[in-house]
Amino acid sequence: MKAKLTFLGTGTSQGVPMIGCSCPVCSSADPRDKRLRSSALVEYCGLTILVDCGPDFRTQMLRAGIRHIDAVLLTHNHKDHTGGLDDLRSFNLVESRPVNIYCEQYVLDSLKREYSYAFTEPRYPGSPEWRCHVIDNEPFCVHSNEFEDKLVWESGKGYHVIPRSGPEPEQVQIIPIHGWHQKSRTQSVLGFRFGDTAYLTDMNLIDDCEFEKLKGLDYVTINCVKRTGHFSHFSLPEALDFFERVGAKESYITHISHLLPSYREFEQELPEHVHAAYDGLTIQ
Repeated sequence: MKAKLTFLGTGTSQGVPMIGCSCPVCSSADPRDKRLRSSALVEYCGLTILVDCGPDFRTQMLRAGIRHIDAVLLTHNHKDHTGGLDDLRSFNLVESRPVNIYCEQYVLDSLKREYSYAFTEPRYPGSPEWRCHVIDNEPFCVHSNEFEDKLVWESGKGYHVIPRSGPEPEQVQIIPIHGWHQKSRTQSVLGFRFGDTAYLTDMNLIDDCEFEKLKGLDYVTINCVKRTGHFSHFSLPEALDFFERVGAKESYITHISHLLPSYREFEQELPEHVHAAYDGLTIQ
């Protein structure tokens, strides 16, 4: 099935330009060198799905004019991928629905520590309304947000929940791709396949068995922060080897830092069918 993927952010954890830096990349006037923290919006089988919700989430939503989200998928628990979750409150208010979040158990445990007010009772009025679902390395399903319980806001008291009624919603299957943020296998990360498109980031090791899930893709992404080795990200040669092994029709590098060349220079040196992603780029 066809998916439409929009890169909301393509920068590394500190973004580009980096605070206090005046290097040629950070000083570039090319808007393709202005990179918010990595995130993507996927439109798939009638659903609008957000992958990661970092500290630039509010800016990304306003910039792209996004008014609806069916689900949020979290790749892992690092702050540059989860730091904007509180701003999902806006969708609670505008759509009168909770937001479904899908993540691994250790990520949920982290959210309960970092956003304790979203889980404790009695709830602080206006706390984000999430419905968290634990996933692992097996395919899972998501459904349209319109089938969620209705939230009714009462000022000073918070939301009252009106349970959903009606038929069970149709569900869309998503295939997770498991990787490791460090070759020591101490930090689990999930990428996701949506039909003909797979979005992966923040990995520097992928077990051989996972490549079966990546066969027959039209589009695939992977992270790279610099040319040489890194303790938690692919080097440029490693990223290119990954793309060659997957064999997608088009491949895109994301999670880019100022240690790589400017967009224009980087594009010129990459192999055919490999591209540097940039904020706002859409593939479909």
